[in-house]
Amino acid sequence: MSGPVPTPDAPVPTPDAPTPARDASPRVVRGFDELRALAGQPLGSSDWLTVDQERIDAFARVTEDEQWIHVDVERAAAGPFGTTIAHGHLTTSLIPRLVRGAYRFEGADSLVNYGSDKVRFPAPVPAGARIRAHVELIDVTDVRGGVQARTRVTVEREGGSKPVCVAETVTRMLAKESA
Repeated sequence: MSGPVPTPDAPVPTPDAPTPARDASPRVVRGFDELRALAGQPLGSSDWLTVDQERIDAFARVTEDEQWIHVDVERAAAGPFGTTIAHGHLTTSLIPRLVRGAYRFEGADSLVNYGSDKVRFPAPVPAGARIRAHVELIDVTDVRGGVQARTRVTVEREGGSKPVCVAETVTRMLAKESA
């Protein structure tokens, strides 16, 4: 593991890797050996994604979490954040999309979300904010049929001083079956 783990009060880290522009292609990692060699290093940063009220409302309907802080624009204007905010779980549900914008893995038959460790939401995501993710590969371990990769995903809000989400994600990358 390289670098300090972001804490809720820490500023948003800026990986050494260049931050791609909105239309930049994600980094391509080809095969398990290349992935193993990248352990402890930044994999890249995603493009910006706008989290608008329409997305927040849709998430609220699907999850049946329609607290006023998320969906009642007028009431939220007088609330603690001065506007509606995204659900924390909406932010985590966007991690796969954001990670795909940072890097792409080639050489596996399937990628399986195996879970998340240490998920925190140090700052809110106000409606209309733009977010992006910085992805660091923590480690890679062999598992039956492939490898398991742990990544630290730090989601920042444009103009924010703290991350909006810091999560360690676990992905199983399973080898193509041989004949």
